[in-house]
Amino acid sequence: MINRAPSRLTLLAMLCGLTGTAHASGFFDDAKSDVLLRNFYLSNDYRSPTPSGKNYKQEWAQGFIGNFSSGFTEGTVGFGIDAHAFAGLKLDGGKGHSGTGLLPVDSDGRSENNYSSAGGAFKLKVSRTTLAFGEMTVETPVFDTSDKRLQPEYATGFLLNSAELDNVNLLAGHFTAFKNQDSSSGKGDFYGYGANTEAGGISFVGADLFSSSPIGGALYASELSDTWHQHYGNLHFKQSGILLDASLYHTRDTGRALAGEIDNTAFSLSGKYSFGVHTVMLGWQRINGDTPFDFVGGDSIYLANSIKYADFNGANERSWQARYDLDLGAFGIPGLNFMTRYVSGSHIDGTHAPRGGAYNPFDADSGDYQPQQGSGGKHWERDIDLKYVVQSGTAKDLSVQLSHVTHRANEAQAGDDIDRIYVVIQYPLGL
Repeated sequence: MINRAPSRLTLLAMLCGLTGTAHASGFFDDAKSDVLLRNFYLSNDYRSPTPSGKNYKQEWAQGFIGNFSSGFTEGTVGFGIDAHAFAGLKLDGGKGHSGTGLLPVDSDGRSENNYSSAGGAFKLKVSRTTLAFGEMTVETPVFDTSDKRLQPEYATGFLLNSAELDNVNLLAGHFTAFKNQDSSSGKGDFYGYGANTEAGGISFVGADLFSSSPIGGALYASELSDTWHQHYGNLHFKQSGILLDASLYHTRDTGRALAGEIDNTAFSLSGKYSFGVHTVMLGWQRINGDTPFDFVGGDSIYLANSIKYADFNGANERSWQARYDLDLGAFGIPGLNFMTRYVSGSHIDGTHAPRGGAYNPFDADSGDYQPQQGSGGKHWERDIDLKYVVQSGTAKDLSVQLSHVTHRANEAQAGDDIDRIYVVIQYPLGL
């Protein structure tokens, strides 16, 4: 068991209490703080054998996520701090059902009864440019920490954000440690589908262009130490209920090529149309290359068909998506929304991945190379979401989300046949 929860909970309470001080000091004039209560139930029903031998994983946990963001001191160079604290408590989940990603798992295979973490970043501001150093969340197409479980992911390093040019937002960062969603501390390793960088880190530079205009885009470049160079481009059009979006990645190995040789291009095209309470969306995605499109950071894939369970990023994969959203407020239930989508992927062939690389390693037991995916791989996923947000009253902004995910794959795709259920209840406390 992890026994740090009391001290972490104390830190969380102190973090929330900073709001009272915020009104007594110029440093806190623009301070913001909040606590998010997140109750998460996750059930995985595997319909095919898994490496762990488990055919069912189920956990239920309660999380407390606190955030504090200060303003900046007066002067040409302003100084400030951002801080966060987290505490997670197991409500249900035995040894036989552990491993959903909600809770850490101990050496005996049991989920921990509690876990906690805290961190923060110093920041300074000159004009419309901000530099932050420490532990933080990151949101870029080439490195993006996710928030899909009980605790958000965090990365440690520095992030430069500049809006000196109108309609252009410049970002640059370098991160050397990563805190997983079910971990209490950050570590100097970055994991993808095959990448495993345990030293160095990830660096990037990029620009979001004309995001407030009907036509906008983005350009980014990143380097994962001794693993790959990755470039990203986006172009989108927004007007009168129509959204057209095109995204492209190109990845090449670099340095010691720790994941092996990589030469991969991934792109997606999507179109969304909203009319009244309805929204329909169609998407097309393709991976050109003998290795999967790989990434580190849980949300570092800005492609149309990367959805709840699968990313549809296999070697040489082609996939299409159809999605439908409905705002049920028009039927007398304001705040209730429904979504369903279906994605199908095929033409997967991982047998030509470079031998000895991370995607086609040598297996000593068989005496042969074992590619992650075979030839003729295909799979599909169907998602159904129902989400309700309370619109007024004492419980305003409380949300309840029910999600069902079904994924089926053949042997060559190498994914799980799984039915997954999410129940997520969230209540933000503005302080």
